[in-house]
Amino acid sequence: MNGPLVSVVMPVFNAEQFVGDALRSVLAQDYDPIEVIAVDDGSTDSSAAIVQSFERVRYLRQPARSGASEARNVGVAAAQGEFVAFVDADDVVPPTKLAVQVGHLLEHPQLACVLGRQHWMNPPSGLARDVVWGDLDGIPILSAVFRTNVLRELGLFDEEKGGDLDMLVRLREAGRSFTVLPDIVLHRRYHGGNLVAGRGLTPLPPISLKEKLARERARQAQEQNA
Repeated sequence: MNGPLVSVVMPVFNAEQFVGDALRSVLAQDYDPIEVIAVDDGSTDSSAAIVQSFERVRYLRQPARSGASEARNVGVAAAQGEFVAFVDADDVVPPTKLAVQVGHLLEHPQLACVLGRQHWMNPPSGLARDVVWGDLDGIPILSAVFRTNVLRELGLFDEEKGGDLDMLVRLREAGRSFTVLPDIVLHRRYHGGNLVAGRGLTPLPPISLKEKLARERARQAQEQNA
């Protein structure tokens, strides 16, 4: 499938065991054109050398570890694509991911982003199942493909306020529509160091809830004064 340029952003931190597989899966997409931006979040292993061995991958480095959300923001700032997708360095994606998700966005211009379902290659014990789809660990927020302009308008990711989950809250607050496709767009790998796997339901941090309430009160006050 051919379409607008898609930027695929991959945060990388000490992922020498997996990052090669992750990048190969992205570069094997049956969609064109794409640009791949790997943001090294202060790795101390051989991740940098592995990433830089891929000629088609743009390598950016943060000198000190700042977290996955900040790495994604660096990638989005550098992105030139009309759409942005995210793939973690320890996961892989099927070759149809971008064709399916970008194709849906092109057919539905009212949508700000499209999420998809995930498959665990080696699921840890204790993962809860999504109540709608029945999938282990539910629908991953970072399976989404976003319209780049919408992502930038929303203010990018903030780890202290909940990272990707906070982004979804702000997406809803802004009245932006999104949907979940039935397609598998992500193959997850469990290796013991995953940031979210096995935690069950993760609530928003208090700072995100506080700011959400403040925004709602400001809107109500504005409507009353109108």
